[in-house]
Amino acid sequence: MPKGKAAKGTKVTIKIAKKAIRMTPDGRRRLTLSNMGITIFPKCLLKLTNVDELDLSRNLIQKLPENIGNFTSLRWLDLHSNKLESVPESIGNLVGLTHLNLSNNRLISASLPSTIGYLTNLKSVNLGMNQLDTLPTSMMALDSLQELCLFDNLFISLPEFVKLLRNITKLNVKRNPLSYVQEDSEEMEKGKEPEVYLVHESSLCKTCLKRCKEKRERPIKGGGGGGGKGGGGCGGGDAFEEKRIRTYQGLIVPNSVAAVNQDVWRVRNMEYKQIN
Repeated sequence: MPKGKAAKGTKVTIKIAKKAIRMTPDGRRRLTLSNMGITIFPKCLLKLTNVDELDLSRNLIQKLPENIGNFTSLRWLDLHSNKLESVPESIGNLVGLTHLNLSNNRLISASLPSTIGYLTNLKSVNLGMNQLDTLPTSMMALDSLQELCLFDNLFISLPEFVKLLRNITKLNVKRNPLSYVQEDSEEMEKGKEPEVYLVHESSLCKTCLKRCKEKRERPIKGGGGGGGKGGGGCGGGDAFEEKRIRTYQGLIVPNSVAAVNQDVWRVRNMEYKQIN
């Protein structure tokens, strides 16, 4: 490479792109250009707006084209592990998207457009490993969202509207400077119970589901014994006092996947027992 000149990266032609299209088992057209050293979004891809899935992950792309919204047939977009610093507003035109992965980039909160809230068919959004400390409030419109990944960011508190997303079953906020434990400890010192997160039965492993059902069916006793042995599965079943169990249709007791990781949940529970 001549001195003073940076690498241009892999050049993708329309011929290369067409050869990279494969049919998925469910009959969708998937274009995979992952891990190819691409530094600039290939403009030729805009001629292939009929693809259903686009994978440009693990490249070196810094910017998306303003007209990325032309991919109106997209259902699945994977851009993880690039160098993206912003997302164009036209992403809001991809109303058919069900899965969006923007993890491991260089995104800050200001670089997420409010138009992301137009993507009401989204079921999974991965924004982990960025530099986010808040989310566009327009995302409260994502009623179909089931999985939201925010791990390895800068969140001090969880956006309030996330608790209103009724179909959320998995929320990953690991390795953020969240103040949950501290806040819950302060609440318990004041005699208040910490906030309880609930998830659907389908989100629990068989072992935890069995334990939770057994505990829910038991008569509530004054002392309420947690057991605390842990055992197998995902954990969290024996750690809750019977007097705190609440039943809702289709929902089970609190589980770590709905708010924070298991270690943090155990810390909360141990602190509560010590105080009481």
